[in-house]
Amino acid sequence: QMLQVALETSVAIDSALLDSPSSAQVRSRNLRAPGFWSDWSTPYNLTLGAQVLYFPPKTLTSAGSNISFLCIYKNKSKPVEAQEVVWWLNLAEEIPASQYSLVTNRVSKVTLFNLKATKPRGSFFYNALYCCHQSRECHHRYAELYVVDMGFNISCETDGYLTKMTCTWSANPTTLLLGRLQFRYYRSQIYCSDFPTPSPNSEVKECNLQRNHSYECTFQPIFLLSGYTMWIEFENFLGTLESSPTCVIPADVVKPLPPSNVAAELTRNVGLLNVSWTEPAFANRDLTFQIRWNAGNREEIPWQLYEVPNPAGSSAVIPVEQLCVEYVVQVRCRESDGSGFWSDWSTAAQSLVQDIRAPLRGPEFWRIVSEDAARKQRNVTLLWKPLMENHSLCSVSRYIIKHQIPGKPSWEEYVAHGTSWSFPWTEPTHTVTISAMNSVGISAVNWNLTLSQQMSTVDAVQSLSAYLVNSTCVVVVWTLCPQIPGITSFVIEWKDLNREQEMKWLRVPPNLRKYFIYDHFILIEKYQFSLYPVFAGGVGKARATDQFAKGAFEAGNSGSLHVVLPIIFSTSVLLLGALLVSHHRMKKLLWEDVPNPKNCSWAQGVNFQQPETLEHLFARHPEPTSFEPLLLEAEIVLEDISVTKALEKEEPRDFLGIDSTFPSRQDSEWDSACSSSHFQGSSFSRSSRDGETAARCDLKYATVVGNSRSGALCRRKTNPRSCFDIFPAEDSTGLGTFSGGAWEVGNGAFLVFPGWQPSRALSLISSEGFSEPSDDAFPGSAERSLYYLGITSLEKGEGDVFLTESSRGMCQLQTVDLLTEGAVLQHVPTNVKEFIQGSLKPKAIVPYVPQFRMATSKGQEATEKK
Repeated sequence: QMLQVALETSVAIDSALLDSPSSAQVRSRNLRAPGFWSDWSTPYNLTLGAQVLYFPPKTLTSAGSNISFLCIYKNKSKPVEAQEVVWWLNLAEEIPASQYSLVTNRVSKVTLFNLKATKPRGSFFYNALYCCHQSRECHHRYAELYVVDMGFNISCETDGYLTKMTCTWSANPTTLLLGRLQFRYYRSQIYCSDFPTPSPNSEVKECNLQRNHSYECTFQPIFLLSGYTMWIEFENFLGTLESSPTCVIPADVVKPLPPSNVAAELTRNVGLLNVSWTEPAFANRDLTFQIRWNAGNREEIPWQLYEVPNPAGSSAVIPVEQLCVEYVVQVRCRESDGSGFWSDWSTAAQSLVQDIRAPLRGPEFWRIVSEDAARKQRNVTLLWKPLMENHSLCSVSRYIIKHQIPGKPSWEEYVAHGTSWSFPWTEPTHTVTISAMNSVGISAVNWNLTLSQQMSTVDAVQSLSAYLVNSTCVVVVWTLCPQIPGITSFVIEWKDLNREQEMKWLRVPPNLRKYFIYDHFILIEKYQFSLYPVFAGGVGKARATDQFAKGAFEAGNSGSLHVVLPIIFSTSVLLLGALLVSHHRMKKLLWEDVPNPKNCSWAQGVNFQQPETLEHLFARHPEPTSFEPLLLEAEIVLEDISVTKALEKEEPRDFLGIDSTFPSRQDSEWDSACSSSHFQGSSFSRSSRDGETAARCDLKYATVVGNSRSGALCRRKTNPRSCFDIFPAEDSTGLGTFSGGAWEVGNGAFLVFPGWQPSRALSLISSEGFSEPSDDAFPGSAERSLYYLGITSLEKGEGDVFLTESSRGMCQLQTVDLLTEGAVLQHVPTNVKEFIQGSLKPKAIVPYVPQFRMATSKGQEATEKK
């Protein structure tokens, strides 16, 4: 087989060759100039080619269609059985096996149904179809599938003058990226066929791009009864697609001109709106009409739609409810058979408001009496409220004021505009009637008001109170005097005394004794409320008040509670929050430096909720109590050792201090800082003087007694749980007490080591937690100064703190004077030196001890470096 391909570097071969042992060769020549064909290329064996072969490798189709692909999959140049092949779409969606089929035992086929348009993914505008092994091993080659949405909606419209037809259609922006679109059509002689199809004699119509990716094509001139078959053609490098054709007859898609000369009128006495219009020109068929109208010509009111029944004619009557409203009316039309489009709405027409009937009643009015001192007369000003439309029906042209005086003829005054009128009051009795008049007639029901000087002195109201509910409501409550009949109504007046505002009033039925006035009240302003009883023969004496009552009133009180209760609740919440915050800050301020007892070892198991716990916390126990280990386990933990070098000058020298703990679980009769199970704060128990009570201790300290000169070490075996005691070697009493077992160097102090049991207790535990010698410890000796050994860490580098000769005094020793081989320890016997150096086993355990400072285990390193 031979295929001729121009300007291409690839070609899709027939699917029948996929499974045949075929080979392919290619040759070329100049396309536009004369010449000869080249030689054939080296044969290419199709069966030894790529690991995956697709047919077709690329394809173009429209959305909603079905398409099939063939595939040969090879594993290391060996064809794989078609049953072992699976298909994937974009390597993300596995195609169900129900869509597979076998062409041969080596060719697999898959069919995709009802395809959807391809969505761009970056620079890829196609779907990738993969043929893979069932072990999900896929080759990087794939087939390209381009799916284009060809569902174009072509809409055409013929203008009302029947001279042109405009067709519009929209395109997806993604479709424009894949290829080029063209509008094609052809015209038949008359009407449309039942099944329109594209014709090879079609023409391309130029269209203009509009907004929103829409196109507009215009046909002018047109043939009203001819059929125009149209479709959209898509061109791509893979081929051409065509949309479904549609056929349009211009006479069936006419959009008529809107009706003209629209008028609207509301009939009298009956709620009917008459609408009339003129049919549009160039209408060659019967038309149907629609009317929309709006009451009041306001945008917020929705339009009402009315369908004019056929045959329509050129007028219609619409029943309406509101008779005194201006109506806005518009009309449109279309062909009666349903073809074509609705015309645009016509120009709006407005109805005129006309009086339907005479006003139902006259206005409600009141009077204000003022004294004219210059003329020595009274003037009366009448105030009335304008009539509503439902009472005036529909307007009021003027008001008629009729005056009647006993024994004189009546007269009338006319007020065209306004709601007030003044006149002098000269007679004892004067009756006034106000009526309303429009173009139809005068109101038949009117209000009368009699002005009587005699009745103005009648005191019918016993009390009047005003209760402020809120800024928009005030309750007025009144009581009447007994046996006052003939009251026809009450009139309540109110005004702001601090501002120059018009007086406001309202009429109240005679059977009420309280009334709610709704207005805008300023709480800080002062208001005056007046109540007038109105009789048939005149207006009685008014009762007034200019203060809001503070007493209890069920309606007013409940309204006040709605205002006061939220304020009280909000204030209570704010006060409670402020109290909690201040309490938290005060607690944090007072207890900032106090340690948490839960973090202390001595507080474990102590119930602080018991009242007696506080007594044990601060009380000193005279009786001996049992002690338990406070800080460390029973093991050798020599935390630090600090020894100063003896000075050679004559001034008092510093002394030697050793801090150590020793491993032993034996009971001790020596005095030491021990913790009790009831130990609280800084309170210590005193050791028993008779040695019967044993105390367990993990924290050791040294006591220096006598002179401050110390030049040697003395060792005496004491209880392993006891503490180091340093005494001057020259003190015979002290040596006598520890004779036979103490290391002694020169005439300095001697250090009592744990190991021996003393004959008696030498000291008591003081209130500060240190051991003090008892009075019987050194019999026959003079009063001795008491020394305490201070301990500090060697890593601070500033100086170590020791206590000097004065009791509980402090002094500083530089770290350069530490215990060294060439200084203090050079006079120490060998076995003592070995014992001290062997006991310096570092162990970094620093428990929490409020009453002592524990040094770190870096003392050994510092001593060894010295």
